[in-house]
Amino acid sequence: MRKPYVLLLPFLLGLLFAAPTPARAADNGSWSVYPVASAVAARPYFYVSADPGQTIEDKVVVANKTDAPLTFRLYAADAYNTARDGGFAVRSPGERMRGVGAWAELPRDRITVPGRSSVTVPFTVRVPEGAEPGDHPGAVVALDERVERGDGSVALGVQRAVAARVYLQVGGPTLPALAVEDVEISHHQPLVPGFGDSTATISYTLHNTGNVTLDPKVRLTARGLFGRTLLDRRLTKVPSQLLPGQRVRLTEHWTGAPHLDRTDVKLTATATRTQESATASFVAAPWLVLAVVAAGVAAGVWLLIRRRRRRHPDGGRRAGVIRLRRGARPAPAHPRTGIGQTAGR
Repeated sequence: MRKPYVLLLPFLLGLLFAAPTPARAADNGSWSVYPVASAVAARPYFYVSADPGQTIEDKVVVANKTDAPLTFRLYAADAYNTARDGGFAVRSPGERMRGVGAWAELPRDRITVPGRSSVTVPFTVRVPEGAEPGDHPGAVVALDERVERGDGSVALGVQRAVAARVYLQVGGPTLPALAVEDVEISHHQPLVPGFGDSTATISYTLHNTGNVTLDPKVRLTARGLFGRTLLDRRLTKVPSQLLPGQRVRLTEHWTGAPHLDRTDVKLTATATRTQESATASFVAAPWLVLAVVAAGVAAGVWLLIRRRRRRHPDGGRRAGVIRLRRGARPAPAHPRTGIGQTAGR
């Protein structure tokens, strides 16, 4: 019986670009992909500028670092930010391409590279007439189509790929714009203050609403009643490159959140020539303690009312009311004063 497996190509591509990469060729230890060196120096990535309707020509190198020959599928792809942490990743084959992945043309889609050697492949990028101005990031990918399968009833199928980034900028007006959206706060505290930590998790979305790649910086501030500063922190878990049109959902953990306060949280995101903020609030209170206090107050009020009713079962004597003795009859009114007297039998 054949074992089912799950293909993890997009996941591995995301891992490849998740962390900021130094200025060197993309490399996984077995093979590397990089641009042909220019007349001046080596290039870690392709940096290209073109106007709509223009065609660009360049060359990519695929180097095999193993002793055996390797066969790769070679293709161009659009780039995006991963949902996991905002890392730089590229689309897998078969996904719809709108930029570099659709405009780049390679003379062949498969190459075999002998052991300990490299192959240089020319390619062109034809920017269409109606291309939108701004940044169109992508990559040239060398994919090993062999599937590595593990053991077990459900094996994980892995395809490895390495890609050289392509930073293509189409001429025209550029608009850097950034938005902070959907701020949510989840607050957790012990039932009784002093018996555990009070924490908060702030979730938010960074959205590049412009047409250029941004390097965002985010600052988190929290203020309590009367403007007291409870937290002021520059966040580090922010993507180094937020690509045009991309959204990334991020979270920040706050240990030492207040036990009793009304807290206003503010997130301020800045990038080149743009800044945007968003706020949210939450109320921290020891609800169990407050519930016990409220129950005690309610019980005290009930006991007080009950005691007063026992002391005055008839509701108390009302002013201005004269009660008649049993068997008494009202006397006629005095002829001068008009006040009657009570006479008994």
